[in-house]
Amino acid sequence: MGGENVRIGLIDVDGHHFPNLALMKLSAWHKARGDTVEWWWGFGEYDRVYMSKVFSEAYTPDVLEPVNTREIIKGGTGYGLDNRLPDEAEHIYPDYSLYPRLTKNTAYGFLTRGCPRACPFCIVAEKEGRRSVKVADLSEWWQGQRNIELMDPNLLACPGHMELLGQLAESDAWVNINQGADARFLTEGNIRALNRIRIKMIHFAWDTMEQSEQVLRGLGLYKRFGVLNERQRRVYVLVNYGTTMKENLYRIRKIQDME
Repeated sequence: MGGENVRIGLIDVDGHHFPNLALMKLSAWHKARGDTVEWWWGFGEYDRVYMSKVFSEAYTPDVLEPVNTREIIKGGTGYGLDNRLPDEAEHIYPDYSLYPRLTKNTAYGFLTRGCPRACPFCIVAEKEGRRSVKVADLSEWWQGQRNIELMDPNLLACPGHMELLGQLAESDAWVNINQGADARFLTEGNIRALNRIRIKMIHFAWDTMEQSEQVLRGLGLYKRFGVLNERQRRVYVLVNYGTTMKENLYRIRKIQDME
């Protein structure tokens, strides 16, 4: 397929309830090359079909492979951790026309990748590395939309996070940090930087008892220096994953006592 127009089909195996960013980037990349891109359907002939799946078989059953295509490429963590987008596709502005209802006036993307935590229930460290590193400036995937859906696994772990928090603040858009903020990395400085960002709700996590001292320190700092009140703060507690019911209730009560 060296430069000729090709017909591309896309299959979002997980469904269309949340935008598949990889497919959005592949669509934009192929369209920039002059290719025809559409959601795959059962008729017609395709040169290539991309099947993307984020979740494992337990959450998203696979679908039958299409037969009306010369080539099938499967990607996403639901199929494995080794596949990657070509660099030129990874850094292209996504094709928001694929999900017009879900992406209306909202930009989706990553400023950082990777996480140093390596939690046993999470695949990020294995997939993206045990360091949080900057992968983009906000201007790469935001073009003035009113809302920003930030998908970074651990933004505050990145050494350059203060610069990135500044970019988010300067956008004046409403920002949802959908993977949460790591309370263990909170400082007075980055809390004040978070205060400058338009955030409707911020959420943290307290997953294990071993994290208790660091999480409580961070939550205490946020209560002292953060601008969001108790109704705008959420702490998710992972229960029954190496903890007893007594420990689960202890964490919940501790959080309630801090409100």
